[in-house]
Amino acid sequence: MDEFCEITSKASEDATLQNDCGKRDESLDLDDLLPAIGEFGIYQKMLVFGICLPACIPCGFCAFNQIFMANVPNDYWCKVPDLLDMSVEKRKLLAIPKNLENLDSYSKCYRYAVNWTDILEVNYYDIDKPNETWPYQKCDYGWEYNTSVVWSSIVIDFDLVCDKDIYPTIGLSALNVGGPIGVYLFGLLNDRMGRRVSYFSCLATLLIGSLITSLSKNFWTWAGSRVIVGLTIPAVYQIPFIISLELVGENYRSFVTVMTCTFYTSGIMLLSVVTYLERDWVKLSYYTSAPFHLYFAYIFVMPESPRWLLMRGRLQEALAILENMAKVNGQKFPEEIKANWEAKIVESKNSNENAVNVGVFDLFRTPNMRLKTILITLSWFANETVYLGLSYYGPSLGNDQYVSFFLSAAVELPSYLCCWYLMDTFGRRWPLSLSMILGGAACVVTVTIPDDATDETLILYLVSKALLSASFLIIYPFAGELYPTQVRGIGIGASSYIGGLGLIVIPFVTYLGRENLKLPLVIMGVISMLGGLTSLRLPETLHERLPQTLEEGENFGKEWSFKKCIQCYSKQKVKTESESYENLDLLASSDGRNKEPQKLKTNKRDPEGNSIKRLVRQMSVMDTQRNVDGTMQLTHWI
Repeated sequence: MDEFCEITSKASEDATLQNDCGKRDESLDLDDLLPAIGEFGIYQKMLVFGICLPACIPCGFCAFNQIFMANVPNDYWCKVPDLLDMSVEKRKLLAIPKNLENLDSYSKCYRYAVNWTDILEVNYYDIDKPNETWPYQKCDYGWEYNTSVVWSSIVIDFDLVCDKDIYPTIGLSALNVGGPIGVYLFGLLNDRMGRRVSYFSCLATLLIGSLITSLSKNFWTWAGSRVIVGLTIPAVYQIPFIISLELVGENYRSFVTVMTCTFYTSGIMLLSVVTYLERDWVKLSYYTSAPFHLYFAYIFVMPESPRWLLMRGRLQEALAILENMAKVNGQKFPEEIKANWEAKIVESKNSNENAVNVGVFDLFRTPNMRLKTILITLSWFANETVYLGLSYYGPSLGNDQYVSFFLSAAVELPSYLCCWYLMDTFGRRWPLSLSMILGGAACVVTVTIPDDATDETLILYLVSKALLSASFLIIYPFAGELYPTQVRGIGIGASSYIGGLGLIVIPFVTYLGRENLKLPLVIMGVISMLGGLTSLRLPETLHERLPQTLEEGENFGKEWSFKKCIQCYSKQKVKTESESYENLDLLASSDGRNKEPQKLKTNKRDPEGNSIKRLVRQMSVMDTQRNVDGTMQLTHWI
C-alpha cells in the first residue's frame, strides 16, 4: 500500500421509483439504476480486472524503483589518477589514510595530500607504505567503487557520496513533493475534462518523467524527472479506480477497493523481483515504465464516467455507455428511466446552486469539531508518515535488501483481511490506536537488540509494518465517519494533504540510518505511538449515525468520557425510522451550521418518506469522496 488506498463510509443517495395518479416517476440516482442493468456484471468485471487493477502496477513500480536506482556500493575510496597502474590494494595502501574509527578500513572521503608525480619519480620501486605524517585532503578526482555487489546506480554515475550522500534522499523527497501537486492538477483536469482525458494525460506525464529519468546525465536532471513522475502518483491508478467505483453497485465497492489495495501491494512484490533480476539502474528505469506504453490501448475500451457526463449535462453519451453496459451484462435497459434523466439533471443543477458553501475554516469554528479535526489530522500525519517511512526503510534491513523489500510488502496482505474483520467487529478507534501503538513499540524495541541481531531486527520491523498497514486501512473510513457529510470531502482532503507533508520529511529520517541503523525505527516508532494515543480521544463511530451537518458534527462525541474511551466496540442499536434517514432540507438551508435539526418531511406522493435519501450506516464501504452530484473526487493518498 502501499502507498497508496482510499476508504470511507458515505451517504448513499437511494430513491425509490414511485407512480401516483399517472404522474411521471421520480428521477433516479445512478445507484438506483445499477441493480437493473447489473451492479457487478461482465462489463464491470472487465473494467475492474482489465483496467482498474492493472493500473496499480505503474504507480507502485515508479514510486519505489528509485530506491534501487540509488543503491550505495559497499566500499568506495578516493581516486588518485597517478596510481591507477597499480593494484587496487596497493593504491589504497599508499594513497588512502586509515579510518580513525576503524583502523582495519580505509577512509571513504579523504586521501593523502601529496604530489604523487614527484614521489613516484624518486621512489617508484622503493615506496611500499605511506608516511602517516602526510596531511589529508578531500577527494578531488572523484572516487573508485567496489562493484562486486552494486555495479550500477546513480550514486556511482554521479558520485553521490561523502558530502553528496544526502542527494539520493533529496531525490526521494522530490518525488513526494510532486504527489500533492499532481493530485490537485489532475483532479482539476479530472473534473473539467473528464476521467479519460485526465488518465491518459497522467499516463503520458508518468512515461515522459520516466524517460527523462533514464536519460539523465547528472543528478539535478534526474531529481527533476522524479518530480515529474511524482506528479502522477497516486493519480495514475486513482482515476481508473474512480471510474470503476462509479460504475459498480454500492455492495461491490468494498470488494473493488480491497482488490485495488491487494493488487497494488502485489505489484510492489513484483517490483522486488524485477529489481533483483535487473541491477542496471538505467535499464531498471526502462523496464519499470516502458511496458506501460501498452496502457494507451485503453483509449479504445475505457469508458467515460456516466456520472461525470450527467454532471456535465451530456445525457446522450451517458445513456449510450449505460445501455452498452446493460447489453454486455445481458440486461434490458429500463425505458422509463430515460424520461427521468432530464429531470435529474435539472434537479442536480438547481441543488448545486442552492448548496451551502463551506470551507476548511468551518472545521475549526466550534470546540469539539476543532478538537476532532486536530486529532484526526495528527493521527493521519503519524500514520501516513510512518507507513511510508517503513516502506522506504525495508531494503536497509536484513541480509538481502531484495528479500527484505519483498517481505515488507507481503506482510500487508494478511493485515488487510484481519484489519477489515476487526474494525467491523470491535470498532474503529481501538484497532486503529492499538495497531499504531503496538507497531510503534515494535520499532522502538529494536534499540534493545544487539547490532548483529539482523534477523530479529527484521522480524520486529515486519511486525511493525503489518500493524501500520492495518492502521493505514482504518484511518480513512474512520475520518470519513467523523467528519460531517457537509464537510467530509474538505475534511479528508485537508487531513490527507497535511499528512502528506510528512512524506516530504520522512526520507531524511530514513537517511539517519546510514550512521545508526535503528535510529530511524525508533523515531518512527515514537511518532506512531503518539499518533495512536491521540486517536483514543476520538469518539467511536461503529453502529453510530453519521453526522450530516456541522452542527451534528459538533454534537457527535461531545459527551466524551473515559468510560466510553475504554469501550472496545459500540453495540448495535435498533434505529427508528427518524434516526435512519437524513434530512436533506437541512443541508440545503441557507445556513446549515446554526439551524435546529428538523423533522423529516413527507408529502402526499410519499406519505411514508421512502423517497428521502437514506444514510447507509457503518458498512465500511471503501469509496472515494463524492461531490453533491454523485461524482467522485481524487484525494491525495500515498
